[in-house]
Amino acid sequence: MNLPRSSGVLMHVTSLPGSQSIGCFGKEAYEFIDFLADCGFTWWQVLPFCMADECNSPYKSYSAFGGNPYFVDLRALQKVGLLTADELTAVKEDQPYACEYEKLAETRMDLLRLAADRVSPFEREKVEAYIEKHQELSQFCDFMALRRANGGTPWYEWTVAEPDNNERFAWAFIQYTFMAQWSAVRAYANKRGIKIMGDMPIYVAYDSCDVWANRDLFQLDKDGCPTAVAGCPPDYFSEDGQLWGNPLYDWKRMETDNFAWWSTRMAHMLTLFDGVRIDHFRGLESYWSIPADAESAKEGHWVKGPGKPFIKRMYEVAAEMEAVTGQPAVIVAEDLGEATPALEKFVKESGFPNMHVIQFAFDGNPQNTHLPHNYLANSVAYTGTHDNNTLLGFIWELDDDSRRKVLAYCGYTSENWDTPDAYRAVMRTLFASVANLAILPIQDVLGYGADTRMNIPGCPEGNWRYRVTSAQLDSIDKNYFRKLNSLYGR
Repeated sequence: MNLPRSSGVLMHVTSLPGSQSIGCFGKEAYEFIDFLADCGFTWWQVLPFCMADECNSPYKSYSAFGGNPYFVDLRALQKVGLLTADELTAVKEDQPYACEYEKLAETRMDLLRLAADRVSPFEREKVEAYIEKHQELSQFCDFMALRRANGGTPWYEWTVAEPDNNERFAWAFIQYTFMAQWSAVRAYANKRGIKIMGDMPIYVAYDSCDVWANRDLFQLDKDGCPTAVAGCPPDYFSEDGQLWGNPLYDWKRMETDNFAWWSTRMAHMLTLFDGVRIDHFRGLESYWSIPADAESAKEGHWVKGPGKPFIKRMYEVAAEMEAVTGQPAVIVAEDLGEATPALEKFVKESGFPNMHVIQFAFDGNPQNTHLPHNYLANSVAYTGTHDNNTLLGFIWELDDDSRRKVLAYCGYTSENWDTPDAYRAVMRTLFASVANLAILPIQDVLGYGADTRMNIPGCPEGNWRYRVTSAQLDSIDKNYFRKLNSLYGR
């Protein structure tokens, strides 16, 4: 599954400019696609499209299938008469530089419910017909309506068994609108030569439609409680490891039906995107199993994952989707974290492009796989991911000797490192590498510092809020990136 030589930008939809307290599928998404095309980029990489958790992370959601209601463009609903100008003005954002999650939590769903109530009988039939054709979205609408009927409590505490019909339709309307608006955005992107790379978290939340509707597929006891949960061992992000708390899959049970749930999930993702990054890919070779009552991820141990049979099935799904769409389907393996010979062999045998992050390269080991001279062509190289510092922040926070070594490796030997030339030397090194795909987070395209990073792993507060403005995007030197892409054949 080789990628053509190309480049792209990592920016989540939430970070787009706009006036709705968060980025959405409105005109700013189309303008960002134009920006990418004008710069010579080929890929727009996004984070998961599912609903975020109480810490605003999209990696722990109520559904692996349901779309985030906040992405729906309210202005489009006004144009078709489902919302009024005054109603939009009442929820207009207070400031453009960060997602206003508190305001969204107070206002957005009520506004979408109001729009759903105004849908005509004819349109209502179209919405209901669409949802009923998509079982996982139908289950998600049931789940969210039942959750509200039970006072927002998790499914394992529910007492009310029947959802409110109006609430269920509101969720159906949201999902129908989400899919319609995104399909239009993606079609425009493809028309302009831009492909979309989606992101698929390997795990789902315990309080999710996925577990509620498929309890036999997870490691739960007879009462529906997890017996073991997910996380990762101590690494460069956390000395104690990370205790994620997601229920683990019963992989032996999943293999009995040839990974049917996962097959449906991957097919759904390849309906939304041109490529999919499987987050925490190493969990498919071996996963970190932590006792459900553990206080720290250190108490976990490695267990063998589904391995080759799973990979074989994902290739089959990708081929099936290619036959339908006529476009190559790309799957990328996020293989970051503790490297082992077994993992390296597994990734290589999978044939999926793997990942390199240049910020992880400079530990003094010339064999470090994140050093550009060790890259393989079938890989994706990043200056950083959503979990990293920005490139400028990374360089700024290095001690003088380490900074000098990093910049020297990238061909910049001047002692005056606090200039755009020093910063761009690292990007040039990445683009000059043999990695077929080079990705820059939008913060690195802008040259911004650590105060704009998206996420600090292990820190539950203050993450996932970063946004750009239209003026900031307009300030970017598009000609520089056009030349960079042309120079290195991307």
